[in-house]
Order: sequence, then structure tokens, then C-alpha cells
Amino acid sequence: MYAIVEDSGRQFRVSQGDVIEVDLRDPVGDRDAIEFDRVLMIEDGENSVIGQPLVPGAKVTGKVQGLVKGEKLVIQHFKRRKDSRTRTGHRQKYLRVQIEKIAT
Repeated sequence: MYAIVEDSGRQFRVSQGDVIEVDLRDPVGDRDAIEFDRVLMIEDGENSVIGQPLVPGAKVTGKVQGLVKGEKLVIQHFKRRKDSRTRTGHRQKYLRVQIEKIAT
């Protein structure tokens, strides 16, 4: 059984036991539960329910495992012949969530 959920403009294909990284939200502590109510599709092997745009009454719950940082992105600005160079970096913060239950 799997479901497709939407969170912060991104879609995730999840099944029970999967670990996903979603955008950081406030306030969420460790070992809290997150409920995804924007479920776009559910399939359980033989039956599939496609939402228009959402599946009514469907929810996916997960347990927060902690805060993680994404990979480092390097931003460089360079202007030729001006001796002007700027280099900065950025690491996005995510919540690691383990999917516990898919309810229809």
C-alpha cells in the first residue's frame, strides 16, 4: 500500500515505514507526530483511489525523527575585470519523518 502526499508544494510517494525529509516547520519537537492531510492518491495493490484534487478523508501520519541539514549549495558571483568575487553557501534544514500509518 502506498500513497502520494503533497507537502510544501512537493509530492512524495510514501508507504508504511518509509523515511522522508520535508521542509522545516514551527514548532515541532523530536518524537512529535505529523499529519499529512493533502493526499492525492492511495493504492493498496488492487484498488486505487485518485483524488480530484484530494482523496476525501484520507490521512497519512508520521513520527518526527529529528532535524537534518541538506547538502551544501555554493553561490558564486563574479564580475570580470573588476576584481569582484563573492562566494556564499547555504544548507537547507529539513525534518526527517518516518511514515507510520496510511488511513483512508
